[in-house]
This record gives sequence, C-alpha cells and structure tokens, in this order.
Amino acid sequence: MSMDDRKPIEAKPPVADGFSRFLGGSPVAVALRLVLLSVLVGVVLAAIGFDPWNILRSIRLLFERIWDLGFDAVNWLWRYFLLGAVIVIPIWLLSRIFGSRPAR
Repeated sequence: MSMDDRKPIEAKPPVADGFSRFLGGSPVAVALRLVLLSVLVGVVLAAIGFDPWNILRSIRLLFERIWDLGFDAVNWLWRYFLLGAVIVIPIWLLSRIFGSRPAR
C-alpha cells in the first residue's frame, strides 16, 4: 500500500452533552466570557453614571442629564450665535449699504 492509497483520518467532533450545548460551549469558557463582558458593560454603565444598587434612580438621572445636556447645547449655540451676530450683521448691513450703489 502506498502513501497515496491511504485515506485521511477524519476527526469526529466531540459529542456535546445537553448542558454544554445549552450554554454554547464549555461551562468554564462561557463563564469566563460572561465575566469579561459583564465587566466591560459595567465600565460603560459606570461611565454614564449608573449605580447598580439603585438602577431606577440611575435611569431617571440619565434621562435628566440628557435632557439638560440638550438644552445646554441650545443655550451654548444661542450664545455663540448672538456673539457672532454682533459682528456679522453690522458688517453685512454696511457692505449692503456701501457696496452696491445703483448704476446710472
């Protein structure tokens, strides 16, 4: 028998029990992934001000901060508009008055 006549040995996947199939992998690997994902999500939630001991209050505060941030942005935009308009509008008006004389 030559080397070409041999059939390659096919690796059979291990038979997963019902529990591992339910988890989506080995219990240790799934637990490790869940721990890492929980820490990552916890960091993100802590960054936006969530408190695990009072989640409803944290959600309410989050919406209040978003609401206030929206109105602060409008206030900020309005102040810069007024500041710029103090310079831009008079210059525009003067350029319209003195820049375009009627042709004779």
